Amino acid sequence: VDFYRQEHKLIFRVMAKLVGEGRPIDVITLSEELSRIDELEAIGGLAYLGELAKNTPSASNITSYANIVRERAILRQLISVANDIADSAFHTAGRSSADVLDEAERKVFEIAEARPKEGGPLSVNPILKKAVERIDELFTAGDYLTGLTTSFTDLDAKTAGLQNSDLIIVAGRPSMGKTTFAMNIVENAAIIGDAPILVFSLEMPAEQLMMRMLASLGRIDQTRVRTGKLEQDDWPKLTGAVNLLKDKPLYIDDTPGLSPTEMRTRARRIAREHGKIGLVMIDYLQLMQVKGFTEGRTAEISEISRSLKALAKELECPVVALSQLNRGLEQRPNKRPVNSDLRESGAIEQDADVIMFIYRDEVYNEDSPDKGKAEIIIGKQRNGPIGTVRVAFIGKYSRFEDLVHSYDEYDDMG
Repeated sequence: VDFYRQEHKLIFRVMAKLVGEGRPIDVITLSEELSRIDELEAIGGLAYLGELAKNTPSASNITSYANIVRERAILRQLISVANDIADSAFHTAGRSSADVLDEAERKVFEIAEARPKEGGPLSVNPILKKAVERIDELFTAGDYLTGLTTSFTDLDAKTAGLQNSDLIIVAGRPSMGKTTFAMNIVENAAIIGDAPILVFSLEMPAEQLMMRMLASLGRIDQTRVRTGKLEQDDWPKLTGAVNLLKDKPLYIDDTPGLSPTEMRTRARRIAREHGKIGLVMIDYLQLMQVKGFTEGRTAEISEISRSLKALAKELECPVVALSQLNRGLEQRPNKRPVNSDLRESGAIEQDADVIMFIYRDEVYNEDSPDKGKAEIIIGKQRNGPIGTVRVAFIGKYSRFEDLVHSYDEYDDMG
């Protein structure tokens, strides 16, 4: 309860109880209930209730009065947190300034998180109006793409792009190319757009991730990039790739073991300093942690999944989260993943708007006729069809491509 005085908190709780039981509220009923629970004298007796009732200006302005109480409560919380922050700065207990700053930011954001969410039920007419306006806008534009392009033509045709406020899960077994696929989407988004792109790389250092991006964009053998053993004709390609990414609003955070709260705080900071975020990518979901969580790993993954969906809604941008798959699928004759193969799958499957699986048959079958090809299996799409899209996989370049070029052409595209 937001009231400052203890007696006002108690009075309000009893009023809420009476409302919940469908009983009327006035000085008499309130005093009777307070007397029944032996709290009437604690709040000042019947005389104090009468004084409060007499000094109520107008019931018609009750919402404004409630907002005043709430505002004052938030300010008191800020004062309390500010004192805690000052105390932490004076007595660091061996912590670095960065740790103290992180704690300060977390405490302030906890106050913001606790505020009542705006919104509520809307009548049908304004919703209808917005829906029709959006349909008309899409019709006029004449473009099937309503979200952020994935850079894969057939995948865009099935999904209409990555939609704002959607949680998109990209899953696969090791070596299938999850990170490569997601980073190809990131590369394209960073190059063609102006909105900030944020990558949380919990598994791979930022420098290593950047090397893979340069290999992909320059179409250079990633082994040569990683070892520095570049050939003469690699240098112009590398320069071209660097120029494609230079000065782009791409931000990579390779801090390991981030919690959803820490991730949200860092994303908000990017949005505050650089404008509305266009895409968030997380590699990968199972490496996140909820600090102090003790209810088991499955429940922890559920909390992480729910938080990522909330992040997508708050930032109004697509959030792409990579996920592991259970190794049990490798015991099946058909190793193509399905939704139930997601590790700690229940909550992920429920929270995700889109689930995509990366499957390359050549990983399991050396003689596969589909060498150099991959299947992007859409296992769930809340607002569209499921199905499979085939793309080319060029492993040495750390790159997926549309199946529109012959493989011989790839070496000529740099």
